Parts: sequence; C-alpha cells; structure tokens
Amino acid sequence: MRPLGFSLEDKYVKRAGLDYWDKLEIEEHDSFEKFLEKYVPEEHHMFFVTTKGKQVYSDGLYENLKEVFVVFGKETKGLPEDVLKKYLNKTIRIPMKPQLRSLNLSNSAAIVIYEVLRQSKFQGLEEVSAYF
Repeated sequence: MRPLGFSLEDKYVKRAGLDYWDKLEIEEHDSFEKFLEKYVPEEHHMFFVTTKGKQVYSDGLYENLKEVFVVFGKETKGLPEDVLKKYLNKTIRIPMKPQLRSLNLSNSAAIVIYEVLRQSKFQGLEEVSAYF
C-alpha cells in the first residue's frame, strides 16, 4: 500500500530476498481500503493478527484452504481499531504473558505463516531436501 516506507528497488530490500526475489509475485495497492475492495474478507480466508485476537493462531483454522490471507499491522501500532472491530470474528493472536506488549513483527509473521503452511501440510513445498 502506498506510500511504502521503503523502495522495492532498494538494494537492501533485494538483498534480503537473496536469490528468491525473482520467484515473488508482488502486488501493490494504493491503500488498505483498495486491498479490501479487491480481496473482500467475507469472501476470502482472511485473518487479522492482533494481540486482541478472538482465536489462537494455531487452532486449526487453515486446514484444507487453498488461499489464505494473513494481515499484520504496523509494528508500533498494529492494525487500526475500526478494522479489528469490523472483522472481530477473523482476528487471531499469538498467546503471550499478559504483562508483555507483543512480539516483533517479523517474528510474529514467521510464527503465523509457518503454522498456515504446517496446517496445509506444506502443500507445494519440497518434502525432502534436494541435498540428500
């Protein structure tokens, strides 16, 4: 969603992608609203990650789903309150101790996305390492 806080042409962004950059299909949206217009949450398997989520991210929500959208907010603020209220039944959380604020965004994304892949039995991914 524009404006991005960085350039996709930036050498550091490309370096982070290493040799996987050409395997990505990047889709940019002018705004979050435009994204929600194209991928309507009620019509897609969309989950909004928040510390206030109604369901735990590992509760078997993604089994047998071909396409899953996992939406994260800013690391500093999370998702907007109006979005969370509107899609409350589609919110998920990572269990944490009550006195802790939250995990950082990259760790949260890795945890949740890996669970989506695990529940889909890693469909489309290699089952055996190509090196053995």
